[in-house]
Amino acid sequence: MDIVLLKHLESFLTTQRREKFAKVIAQRTKHFTVATEDVYQLHNTSAVIRSCDVFGIQEVSIVEEHNSKRIDREIAMGAQKWVDLNRYHTVKSCINNLKQQGYQIVATTPHKTDCNLDDFDVTKKSCFFFGRETEGLSKEVLNSADCFLKIPMVGFTESLNISVSAAIILQHVTSKLKATAINWQLSDAEQLEKRLDWCRKTIKSYGDIEQRFYTNKKS
Repeated sequence: MDIVLLKHLESFLTTQRREKFAKVIAQRTKHFTVATEDVYQLHNTSAVIRSCDVFGIQEVSIVEEHNSKRIDREIAMGAQKWVDLNRYHTVKSCINNLKQQGYQIVATTPHKTDCNLDDFDVTKKSCFFFGRETEGLSKEVLNSADCFLKIPMVGFTESLNISVSAAIILQHVTSKLKATAINWQLSDAEQLEKRLDWCRKTIKSYGDIEQRFYTNKKS
């Protein structure tokens, strides 16, 4: 990546914006990621993306095998600009790709008791799957899962809205992760890539600026 170009683009940002980027990117991780499977209610997927941004999760996988909808910009409140979205047409392709990257598949469901949230091993690279509002996760996800995760509940209600579940789980596991000695942050190369990406999403005329930069560089 052209670091000189990055520095040039960052010169068009305010000091406050550059400091904000540095602060946020230092807390980003790919040690954990999230996947949603055919979530019907648009605001639920958007709210999950927002929670990922809030708790430093850099990548989100969205499986749209049956339900394909645009991300609700108002609910996500711009979070889709800062979080990388990976879309899949089948859950099988999503799971295969995640496993190739070394992620264990974690099925979040109130109907399994393999692991309560407090006992979850945060040292393992994990993808948390959240399913449809009524049916929950598909059999394909459940059969492929390496771990079943349950949020302890003591009331009459047996389940939570998926966006609420995602927020609770992500807050818990990221807090525990940051208390470990694991190298959970983005690599130097990934951080530079994100800085450039975020600059381009912030500067309206970045294309013209880059063109002038390379033209001046050649001359």
